Amino acid sequence: MNSMLKRLHENYLTGRKKRTAAVISVRVLILVAFVGLWELAGRLGWIDVLLFSYPSKLWDQLYTTMLDGTLPPHIAVTVMETAAGFVLGTLLGAALAALLWWYPFLSRVLDPYLVVLNSMPKVALGPIFIVALGPGFLSIVAITLSVTVIITTLAIYNRFRDIDTNYVKVVRLFGGSRSQVFRLVILPASFPVIISTLKVNVGLAWVGVIVGEFLTAKSGLGYLIIYGFQVFNFTLVLSSLVVIAIVAAIMYQLVALLEERLTRGWRER
Repeated sequence: MNSMLKRLHENYLTGRKKRTAAVISVRVLILVAFVGLWELAGRLGWIDVLLFSYPSKLWDQLYTTMLDGTLPPHIAVTVMETAAGFVLGTLLGAALAALLWWYPFLSRVLDPYLVVLNSMPKVALGPIFIVALGPGFLSIVAITLSVTVIITTLAIYNRFRDIDTNYVKVVRLFGGSRSQVFRLVILPASFPVIISTLKVNVGLAWVGVIVGEFLTAKSGLGYLIIYGFQVFNFTLVLSSLVVIAIVAAIMYQLVALLEERLTRGWRER
């Protein structure tokens, strides 16, 4: 019996590895096909090269700017702003969600305001932040927080409210305080949602930072995009977008890895 179960488990793991390899292979094929078709379309004149460029020109642009040291400082600035907005947005959103759960009256008062703030276009708040905080790092992080905090708050707070009330009643029945209910019931049951919110915030933080750099920055990848449009260098624009995609994907994978480890540790408790 044990040998049969072991064999079934090994077959399952083998099949899982094959499926994972197949998914990765198809992803790579799609990417290679897209890049190859784009390169062919650019060289044969099927597309307007001035507007859409093609991969080899983008590579030359990236290689040149990396070699002469022009590009790395812009990447560093944007990554620093994104990391700050991501971390602060997650912490503030989680703290505000906890505050709303702790004080139901406050939640009822603020609920319509949170809905309005969530629906408001965040670009409209940009000029206010720039005037109040000055052009630069602080205003860009503030714009990023305006994108991340409200959504994080709503996502986590809704999870807090959806916890089965029977668990809360059990802790209350044994004389547990509100802080013990939160620590022993609400927070552990919401942990997976809190961790998964990190992945959402990575994309939101990038959106907020790039929008902020569009409005006020003198450095960063968003600034390079605006500058490229101004001088009609669309190869610079597209190469900056490629860098954003690569760095954002790396950050997303790092957060996904963190989520996997934290979730695994939480399940093993």
